[in-house]
Amino acid sequence: MYVKNEVIELINKAENEIKQEIEKVDKICEQNTLKVLQAFQENNLSEVHFNQTTGYGYDDIGRETIEKIYSQIFGVEDSLVRGQFVSGSHALNVTLFGLLRPGDTLLSISGLPYDTLHEIIGIKENPSSLKSFGIKYEQIDLIGDSDFNYEKIAERLSKNNVKVVEIQRSRGYSLRKSITLDKIEKVIKKIRSVNNDVIIMVDNCYGEFTNVVEPTNLGADILVGSLIKNLGGGISPNGAYVVGKKNLIELVGERLTLPGEGKEVGPTLGMNKLILQGLFFAPSVVASSLKTAILTSKVMENLGYKTAPKWNENRADIVQTIEFNDKEKMIKYCQGIQAGSPIDSSTTPIPWDMPGYDDQVIMAAGAFTQGSSIELSCDAPLRKPYIAFQQGGLTYEYGKLGLMKAVEKIL
Repeated sequence: MYVKNEVIELINKAENEIKQEIEKVDKICEQNTLKVLQAFQENNLSEVHFNQTTGYGYDDIGRETIEKIYSQIFGVEDSLVRGQFVSGSHALNVTLFGLLRPGDTLLSISGLPYDTLHEIIGIKENPSSLKSFGIKYEQIDLIGDSDFNYEKIAERLSKNNVKVVEIQRSRGYSLRKSITLDKIEKVIKKIRSVNNDVIIMVDNCYGEFTNVVEPTNLGADILVGSLIKNLGGGISPNGAYVVGKKNLIELVGERLTLPGEGKEVGPTLGMNKLILQGLFFAPSVVASSLKTAILTSKVMENLGYKTAPKWNENRADIVQTIEFNDKEKMIKYCQGIQAGSPIDSSTTPIPWDMPGYDDQVIMAAGAFTQGSSIELSCDAPLRKPYIAFQQGGLTYEYGKLGLMKAVEKIL
């Protein structure tokens, strides 16, 4: 892969400027690696757990061990880790339908959720939405671009008729910042000061292993995430996880399968080893994604673009945004990421209509797994101010090469 000397010099200069931030990421990686290794060892993981089940999937000791490992890593009572989940959005859908009943209210306290949840909730009309089942939805917007409206949240929850509070940790395609763990901890304490019964659910997608604690360590009742993002480590071919309190996981399990059987069924079809290997590599892969994001932020700031987070800011997830204010440059940048990918590098992505999104979207992802955003990828809705959302990088070195091609495209 040929890269112009001008681009290599830009990258090298930025790399020298980010050394302290890279060291911070390495320390987080070490602690999360220890956490994963201890969970594997203390649950006596063995080759026998790699075996597969078919049909109903009764008595799958590998599946049960995986869920014990996830429970230990997240510090929770129970887990549901399944290949039957198509995506993180599917897992969120199953969780919301599992927890909510007709007449209940879902309250989002991080503003408007991600686009693919709009039809699930009923923000956008759909005959299969929560709204169509008589489940109400309310939202409280963030103050500024990243902090909770603590007073308004406390006032609303004091009325005691909200069933689930939803927090979306990552920003999605919104202009707000992703929410840091210190703010999640503060808002959970505020919620519990006025209401002990409400279920606090966190959409944890893109956030796992970016710090040494998870929202469940801070008091969240239930977390949801995707295995083709952080915890799949680029190895798990699909699936998602839900972790939290045992009674809540039972409800979600019975919605995924059927009442009366719940977690007891669900064949693994040979996925156990892939899920475990992905989790084993996840701390390192997430660290590579964070390093790629930090380098991207520094390079693009040096070129005069607005980025979020800035290269030396605390990070809540693996997502890096670049504001182009120019549709053509944004498209070229995404095309450069594709050109620097291992798969379909000769393909040129173009904006197109996608299910679940109101605007056309350009998506660059030369990935081994379709839709895997722990692999280097970049997508952008075609709307002002033309912001590209970049994430992933299975290794820092591959991420750096992809960034070089993207920068070369826009220069």
